[in-house]
Amino acid sequence: MTWDTIMKWNDIYWIFQNFFNKSKTEKHIQVLEWPSQSPDLNPIENLWKELKTAVHKCSPSNLTELELFCKEEWEKNSVSRCAKLIETYPKRLTAVIAAKGGATKY
Repeated sequence: MTWDTIMKWNDIYWIFQNFFNKSKTEKHIQVLEWPSQSPDLNPIENLWKELKTAVHKCSPSNLTELELFCKEEWEKNSVSRCAKLIETYPKRLTAVIAAKGGATKY
């Protein structure tokens, strides 16, 4: 099975794929390794989970209430909280590598 993604950046097309395809390189198409998409590597996923939990507890009755509540909750995130999440990146990366891309505690 193969899957490719073509992305345009700075007027250059890049192809990400899950395995090496010689025909593309012979045609001088730059092929890059598929970037990791593990949510375990993205510290903001913790903040999204906390926001979802808070929304579930609040149970807003309409879209306006939901939007207002989300904005208020998001403002509660401190710079130090975000910094602490970012500081965990090396541990997250090590855990994802050890799990060979599988689930981790993060």
